[in-house]
Parts: sequence; structure tokens; C-alpha cells
Amino acid sequence: MTVEKSGPLNANGIPLPASEVQVLKNGLPSTLPDIDPSRLTITRAAILKELPDPETLVFGEITTDHMLYMDFSPERGWSAPEIKPYGPLHLDPASSCFQYCPNVFEGMKAYLGADGTPRLFRPQLNMERLVRSAERVALPTFNADALLVLIKRLVALDARWIPRARGCSLYIRPTLIGTRPSLGVSASTHATLYVILSPTGPYIRDSAGKGISLLAAEDQVRAWPGGTGGHKLGLNYAPGFVAQRAAVALGYQQLLWLLGEYVAEAGAMNVFAVFEGEDGVLDVITPPLDGTILPGVTRASVLALLSHPDGPAAAGLPGIPPTTRVRTAEAPLAMSALHAGAVAGTLREVFCVGTAAVVIPASRIGWRRAGQPVEDIVLPAPGGEGSLARALWERLVDIQEGRVEWQGWGVPCVVEDGGPAAASA
Repeated sequence: MTVEKSGPLNANGIPLPASEVQVLKNGLPSTLPDIDPSRLTITRAAILKELPDPETLVFGEITTDHMLYMDFSPERGWSAPEIKPYGPLHLDPASSCFQYCPNVFEGMKAYLGADGTPRLFRPQLNMERLVRSAERVALPTFNADALLVLIKRLVALDARWIPRARGCSLYIRPTLIGTRPSLGVSASTHATLYVILSPTGPYIRDSAGKGISLLAAEDQVRAWPGGTGGHKLGLNYAPGFVAQRAAVALGYQQLLWLLGEYVAEAGAMNVFAVFEGEDGVLDVITPPLDGTILPGVTRASVLALLSHPDGPAAAGLPGIPPTTRVRTAEAPLAMSALHAGAVAGTLREVFCVGTAAVVIPASRIGWRRAGQPVEDIVLPAPGGEGSLARALWERLVDIQEGRVEWQGWGVPCVVEDGGPAAASA
């Protein structure tokens, strides 16, 4: 008996369309057009919005006048990029993004330098992470350098929206979504890439300097080995909303995600703990990038500053004595170690870092040990003498806002007149 061979089938046992079979076998053709900044068209908003009072800014609630937009199809590749007035997207109701969540995004910020030039902070790291996230959910990828050119052009156009107050910024949200107009359970062969901007003040308002309170999540996890926790995907966030509500109801501001007994992230931030060693050296520990932890740009920057070969004072951290010695480690961080350090007085501080918050100290951690009610691990008062969290915030904001130059981390948004990103419609 001869068994007739069939072509690839979808999840429902139906043969895939010929165009999708080719993509499955050979990937997307390399000859398809990539993102090309020289094809950019700009349509300026006829009426500009009124600028908000920086004191009233709430994260993500206000958007600027313009957005960047382009889309991808397997027949023609990436479309000519457009900067146009901010407005709704028009998508098919069956689009993959609504059904199976192939949605990825980035979080970046623009700042005004002392000379009035908009600046980005280590943006290439965001672009590289966005490409990795797209690959993880089988979305079409793109030239990251080309996208960065376009983001700079958008920021330069809407630079009037960048707040001048210290600690304020223009939040940048590049977003890539699958738009294949089909309910079939398979990778999206179509995509939309857009970038929107939002002026923002402090992500977490802590004018009194008390720090934030955390509740260790005991019955839910954010990520797991082999999952998607190391990528910036929309699907990583929604499952945490119920647990976050429960934490707020108990009087805590953020969740401290655990995997077993070990610390993962705090809300959407990376976590650091500082212990004083027997030799007087400060041991700064953050969980390792094991696939469950997002490789944050701020996390990498904090590690780089604290790992300066001549000590943190040589990295320009204000208020840190030159005699302070630091050991950094990317290592598992157990709740029991935090509890023991707090009891023994060797736990100096715990702080959280991320693009939105930069650096913010924690004041207490609610933790339910086996068979016990929730009890607080009370942490040293935030911002005290020699606080690494406070020094890191000051140093990073100085670099971001262009008060100091440091290893090329600050990138001006300079657009050459008549250059490839300066075309208009």
C-alpha cells in the first residue's frame, strides 16, 4: 500500500496555502524590501495639541501629535515608512494580534540635552531586543539601524513635547503586531510596526523618598524556564494584572515575582539587593538572565557602573565614598536570604530598575512563609548615606539628560537637512 504524501498542514489538518508553504520551507525571501528611511514621507498635523503641565503628567495617558507607521506583507516586504498625525489603526478583526498575541514592544525615552537637542539613552540595545522579541514569536524582522533612524526623526519632529523638568522625559513605544487576517493557528506572515510618543513624569511618584512596597507573589509566576520571560512581549504582562490588583488590595504597590523561592522581577522591573559582606565589601546581586528575566537596558547600565574597575566612585556615582568597594553578581536571590539579611542587619538595600522608573528603592517586602500569614521584611530607610540606589538614579539621569557624557550612552537625535529621513509630503 502506498501512502500519499501531502504538503504541510495547519493545526486543523488542512493544507497550508502555497505562499505559506514557501515561507515555512525557505523563510521570507531575502529580496523583499527592508525598512528604508530614504522612502520616508511626513504628513504634519494640521492642528497641534496643547502641551500639558509637566506636574500633571501620568505615565502613558497623553500622546504627541505624530506617529511612525509601516506594515509588512510577504508579497512586498516593508512598506514605505510614514510619519503622520497620531490616530487609530485600521485592522481586520481576524488579525493575528487579536487572536494569538504575536505582539512585541519596546520602552525607550527621549530627553532634552543642555543644548536643547533631543537625546536617546543606549537605543541600540532596545532595537536589538525588539528584533529578538520579534523572532521569538515568528514575526517578520527588520533592519534595527534603519528603524532607529526613523525613531530619531519622529522624536526630532515632536521634540516640543519633551518635558524640561528633571526626571521627566518623552516615552517612546515602538510596537510590532501580527496582522495576518486569518483565524488559522500559525505564525503571522503580515505585520504592522508603529511608534508612538508620550510625555511622562516620574513613573512611580515618591516625593517623600519612602520607596515602594512589594508583595512576594506566592501562587502565580510571571515566567518559567523555556518560556518567554526574557522577551518584551505583550502576552507576558496581562496575566499579572489580577495578581497586581490583589497586591494593591493588601496595601502593596507592586508585585515581587518569584520562581519557587527565588526572586525574578518586581512588577516590570529588574531587582537588585545589596548585602554588606564580612570583609566590608558591598555584594550587589541581581537574578541571572536565565530566560525568565528580561534583559533590561537599565539593568545592564547599573551593572556596568557598579562594575567599574576603580570602584563606583570612579564611575561618577555621587555621594559614594572613594573607599567603597562593590562586588556585583548575577546570581539566584532567595527570599530566605533577603529575610536573613534583614534580620542580621547585613541587607543594606533593595532597589528596582527599569526604563520607566530608572531606579527606585524598596521599603518593605510582604512575604508569606510556609503556613504563616504575610509578614513584612522591613528594609533600611531608602536614600540614606551611601545609598547606591540614590547615587545610581542621579548618575543615570545626568547621563540621560546630557549633563555628563559617559561611554557614548547618550545619543543625540540629529537629523541632517536633506538627508534620507528628511523627506516630506
